[in-house]
Amino acid sequence: MSITKKVSVLAVGLGMVGTLAACGSSSDDAEGGSGGAKSVTLVSHDSWAASKDVIAAFEKESGYKVKVLKDGDAGQAVNKAILTKDNPQGDVFFGVDNTLLSRALDNGLFQPYEAKGSDRVRPEYRTDRDKHRVTPVDTGDICVNYDKAWFSEHKLTPPKSFDDLVKPEYKDLLVTENAGSSSPGLGFLLGTAAQYGDGGWEGYWKKLKANGVKVVDSWEQAYNEEFSGSAGGKKAKGDRPLVVSYASSPPAEVVYADPQPDTAPTGVAGGTCFRQVEYAGLLSNAKNPEGGKALLDFMLSKSFQEDMPLNMFVYPVREGAQVPEAFSKFGPQAKDPQTLDPAKIADNRDQWVKSWTSLVLK
Repeated sequence: MSITKKVSVLAVGLGMVGTLAACGSSSDDAEGGSGGAKSVTLVSHDSWAASKDVIAAFEKESGYKVKVLKDGDAGQAVNKAILTKDNPQGDVFFGVDNTLLSRALDNGLFQPYEAKGSDRVRPEYRTDRDKHRVTPVDTGDICVNYDKAWFSEHKLTPPKSFDDLVKPEYKDLLVTENAGSSSPGLGFLLGTAAQYGDGGWEGYWKKLKANGVKVVDSWEQAYNEEFSGSAGGKKAKGDRPLVVSYASSPPAEVVYADPQPDTAPTGVAGGTCFRQVEYAGLLSNAKNPEGGKALLDFMLSKSFQEDMPLNMFVYPVREGAQVPEAFSKFGPQAKDPQTLDPAKIADNRDQWVKSWTSLVLK
């Protein structure tokens, strides 16, 4: 979910992506292109994934061929979309989350459109209700994950809260992502800001730094190289049994294991979670706005919402959408995640990241 290299890169690596990559849309594409079929182009971060049959059903019903332009992690993709908003690369942008939303809205990235099915979105995920510039698509929780085997072998109880992470017994065990370049890293920072407030989060990070937290650039590096509990981390001989990832990471470790274990090899520290919501929007100056509107409607459909969990390892926002048993069993949503008002994030995000960088990285 966002400057994101989410758990869904596991799905990408196993060929689960059911969409077509493209270098962008053109006016010819929007009008029919050389093949005569209309197309609609989705611009997204690298974690976009959907099942082939679900995309095919939309294409058959709508008459639009879906093209997908993956443009790096979410922060990079959002910044590039803003820079190209007068001549956008596509029609719809997916993957801006609540940590970066104000940046997109303040720069006029989207034009208003109230997608069909918006009335079925759970109330807590609706935002920008007056202007309808973005459509909520999915949600997830950024949380510290732990390696069950490591803690069992060392006869140590896994941490449960932010407070636990600064205790001496967890020294040199945690790896997190750079809050300036990674969505989960930023989400973890925002979680601490929500927990400890304006006057306390910096002091908390001083303690966390003194307790040996390791910072790397991306989720992929943290989870698949440094973390001892993931399949990738085991191969890379990662030595950190705690990592900032997602509450939905454990089911990915089960689903893509061969053979599949009865229990997830990783767990979640429930008191370290921050709720993330991802949005999509119709790009300003989109060459095919009608196709874009159809695609946004589709992203709130029951078929797409129920397809997301095992493709992008996120939760649906549509009321009544079901999640697979493995997902609900091994990756339930956090019961009491930290949250921040979008206006609070907008007012403080850049300064918080600047202060965090000076405090933790220097």
